[in-house]
Amino acid sequence: MSLKHPNVAAPSFTRAVTSYRRALILVTCLFFLWGLSYGLLDVLNKHFQETLHVSKAQSGLLQSAYFGAYFLIALPAGLLMDRYGYKAGILLGLCLYATGALLFMPAAAAQSFQFFLFALFVIACGLGCLETAANPYATVLGEPAGAERRLNLAQSFNGLGQFFGPLIGGALFFSGANSTDTTQSLQMTYLVIAALVLLVAILIARTALPDLREQEVQVAQHDHKGLWQHREFVTGVITQFFYVGAQVGVGAFFINYVTEHWAQMSSQQAAYLLSVAMLSFMFGRFFSTWLMGRVNAQRLLLIYALINVALCAVVVLGFEGVSVVALVATFFFMSIMFPTLFAMGVKNLGPHTKRGSSFMIMAIVGGALLPYVMGLVADHSSTAVAYLLPMGCFVIVAAYARAALKKI
Repeated sequence: MSLKHPNVAAPSFTRAVTSYRRALILVTCLFFLWGLSYGLLDVLNKHFQETLHVSKAQSGLLQSAYFGAYFLIALPAGLLMDRYGYKAGILLGLCLYATGALLFMPAAAAQSFQFFLFALFVIACGLGCLETAANPYATVLGEPAGAERRLNLAQSFNGLGQFFGPLIGGALFFSGANSTDTTQSLQMTYLVIAALVLLVAILIARTALPDLREQEVQVAQHDHKGLWQHREFVTGVITQFFYVGAQVGVGAFFINYVTEHWAQMSSQQAAYLLSVAMLSFMFGRFFSTWLMGRVNAQRLLLIYALINVALCAVVVLGFEGVSVVALVATFFFMSIMFPTLFAMGVKNLGPHTKRGSSFMIMAIVGGALLPYVMGLVADHSSTAVAYLLPMGCFVIVAAYARAALKKI
């Protein structure tokens, strides 16, 4: 991909390319870290149902606390970055992430579901800062034409983190001989995560990252639209709300669905299968990033959304074994949706990029609402019927992609 900009003088072009690549590598590490956290989240749903004896609807509050934090922190994070740049938002996010991970120590000792909710809320505040900074930063570290592909590449490592999350959670959270062993495993997992996050924070603090605010001002000289006059941005925020609700909902009750529709499947085995689904998700991002060099991003988004509508229909029907395979397959076709929707929404916003990014991240609140509603449906009907909600969300994604495709 080309990293050249018309305003970069020829003698300094090599330095600019090196700086952009170094920045993109460090930012990509952030995607892995929050993917790891999200991968563990879906395992915690079933874990707390078993250890703290909460209902499915109550366990859905984990997603509510997690993604509700995104809604609350995104706009302040965007305002912070407007004044101090992307690096400030990244460092604040990493510090909050590490603090929330450390709060798992007293939460596990107290065996308090409310304390766990608070710890996850703090972690998610940090991740909200990171996403508000890293997603748009990846899109502007190069030519606008390559924004979707560049962000999908970075987000592929988010998929890698999501793969390791259920693998770690399945091995440690369901294997304890007693509650004390499980508690210690939970504490050790999040202690290691806190140390890793702080290490990355130190590396980023010691590295000079391109600011890019001057570049955004230059774009503004050719675009006098206000933020809300960019129609693709407005519809992108709405679509992102429904998509994230779908993605989080699909994962939140994955283990429940698998144990109900695959004979003699234990929670631990289902957690490992969730890791396989996340591996499919990661492979989907790498493969689709390559495919975007040959197929238009909007067209690929439309195709993937329609396939997931069909797969969700199979999941709702609840066939033994077959529907579980369909559920795993949805992860592959979800792989490109968040980064592609994000890149389409903030493309060419110029000085509005950070604020636009804030609203795109606030749309993640869809992930706080849908799992709780799915939990209510699952408690009063069945887990299979609850998957009608993600199915409807994928219809909305398909409609957005089709509308964008018509403008090309």
